[in-house]
Amino acid sequence: MSDTPAAYQLTPGKRVLFLTKDPDLIRKQLAGELNLTLDDVGVEDLLDEINTDVMTPAWVCFDHDPREIAKNAYAGLIVGGERLIPEGALSAGGFEVIVSGYGKGVGSSRETAVQAEKYSGIKLAIAASFAPIHARNNINQGVLMGDHALLRRVQAGESIPLEEFGKGEDSVTQAIIRMGGLFPFTKALMNGEVSVPAPDTPPRPMTMAEKIVATHLVGPGTHVKPGDAVLVKVDGGYSHEFTTAQVHEFLREHFGEDYAIKSDPQKFAVFEDHLVYAMDVASFAAFKDKIQTLVDMQRKFQEHTQVLSFDARSGRSPGICHQVARERIVEPGDFIQATDSHTCMGGGSNAYTYGVGTTEYAALIYSGVTTAIVPESVRFELEGELNPGVTAKDVMLYILLHHATKRDTLNRSMEFGGPGLRSLSMDERATLANMATECTARSGICEADDATLEWIRARRPELDEAELRARCVAPDPGAEYAGGVHRIDLSEIQPMVAHPGDPDRGIPSDPTNGVDIADLDEVRIDIAYGGSCTAGKEHDLDYYAQVMQEGADAGLKVKDHVTFYIQFGSERVAKYAEGKGYLSLFEKTGVQVIPPGCGACIGCGPGVSTNPDQVSVSAINRNFRGRSGPGRLYLASPLTVAASALTGKITAYRPGMFQQA
Repeated sequence: MSDTPAAYQLTPGKRVLFLTKDPDLIRKQLAGELNLTLDDVGVEDLLDEINTDVMTPAWVCFDHDPREIAKNAYAGLIVGGERLIPEGALSAGGFEVIVSGYGKGVGSSRETAVQAEKYSGIKLAIAASFAPIHARNNINQGVLMGDHALLRRVQAGESIPLEEFGKGEDSVTQAIIRMGGLFPFTKALMNGEVSVPAPDTPPRPMTMAEKIVATHLVGPGTHVKPGDAVLVKVDGGYSHEFTTAQVHEFLREHFGEDYAIKSDPQKFAVFEDHLVYAMDVASFAAFKDKIQTLVDMQRKFQEHTQVLSFDARSGRSPGICHQVARERIVEPGDFIQATDSHTCMGGGSNAYTYGVGTTEYAALIYSGVTTAIVPESVRFELEGELNPGVTAKDVMLYILLHHATKRDTLNRSMEFGGPGLRSLSMDERATLANMATECTARSGICEADDATLEWIRARRPELDEAELRARCVAPDPGAEYAGGVHRIDLSEIQPMVAHPGDPDRGIPSDPTNGVDIADLDEVRIDIAYGGSCTAGKEHDLDYYAQVMQEGADAGLKVKDHVTFYIQFGSERVAKYAEGKGYLSLFEKTGVQVIPPGCGACIGCGPGVSTNPDQVSVSAINRNFRGRSGPGRLYLASPLTVAASALTGKITAYRPGMFQQA
């Protein structure tokens, strides 16, 4: 059993770092010139929405050793063009507690963000609220969390029992906290030293996420409710070259060199998709050896476990993990976990899918089961149909603006249904599910219909239609939605563009009401990017081609000062585009086409900005500062991105607009 202390008390001589909105206060704390308390700064003075790209930018993740990662904690916190927290400064400052405001750890699921703090000496993270995946990564890594009221007690010298850190949590999470992390808990679980009681929830109407969890319970039980802590079987999952090396090392460290996974290797996979084009970014040249090490270690993991391999040995990636997974792995009713926040994209196929950190993934692929907390749900009842020129991306930017900022979606399963959903293609439904993570939701899941089954069987004809249909889930009448039921008339959605810095900073294009994307001060662009898991699907290629064909018919090409990149989400998408004749159209109109991969979405490929003055309009999923280069990045739909490439400025696409010109 764990030898973790039963209480936490600030170690004598150790310090508390307040991440304030005033950079000078942070500098003085790092230099040892200042020690703050909540009497000196209020919660309103602290940084909010610190994202994991800031805590550990992509290049930091080229190291898989947490001790090396820790040297570059907060490397993405840039002020005046320089790192606010220099290399090694967090560790050198003798800090044991780190304090911020609301929404700590939003964005990517990268567990490296927690490791950077932990291996710099941080034992306690304080915030007004934590993003769900980041919070779970803290728990799994054994880093304690608390609010600002608890901080006052810590700074007063009080010893806080570990039970207090688990207050309000389920019994399983409390056990993980007491034992110092997920690996000690997993070992104890497999040795029979701890157990996860089956839920005793009586029959009740359930949401889609609840029904999928209920069908995956280990042991007795047929119904669950939000907050139930359960042990469930995982159907499948995947990791990629940014994360697999740590998974392999963690398994070797905690379960021995000859560890054997208990999961079905044919439903689990590894992908080479994130770093395939990293060498096309000049600033990454120095990391060539580290990237190769990550690739080599992933291949060793695959050989050891015999999970499916989607590698790039041919020099070309088979595709982005989330897109390929929906083509090859995910089925209706599945429970899927993977080491990436956009794992929720699989929910477009009527599955319950979400991202986890490397610790959690290593534990679940080793044991074949995982602990889960049944989430609350929020339902979006879609009605009507989208107008021409409007896409599912616009719908999600609308939801981000009107619901995510109100916390309707926080840590909940976003459920999409209604007649409006049935008017959307499977690729558009995947966009809805994909961007649930931008809403800081646990997952997104769409209702199934005949189109769902047809799409899956077109890619996997060996699957039996009757069996697939039997696995589909729908919400029960009377199911409870703690986040509410929100009706959205798709016909009222307008094209949206999100300002740089955050995907929830969207504005609509609605000239009839005096609001228009054109009011963005005639924003001149340098880069247009169409790609990523969110916008590199077959239907997305249709959108790009629609606009570029209209431009070609009007004698237009991509503006001379703009570089327009289109990157495929998978090899299947690339073949689809070729078969439709899109490649020649793109070449004729000045588009640069890139083979499948994540690329510019994570700052690792063509399409990233190279200086702060550049402006990009992109169809990717998130636009955190610095994620795709140092420039300003606006988020938009594939249609708006293509139209902007033709006009040279951010432009909402309207059907026929170029012929009219």
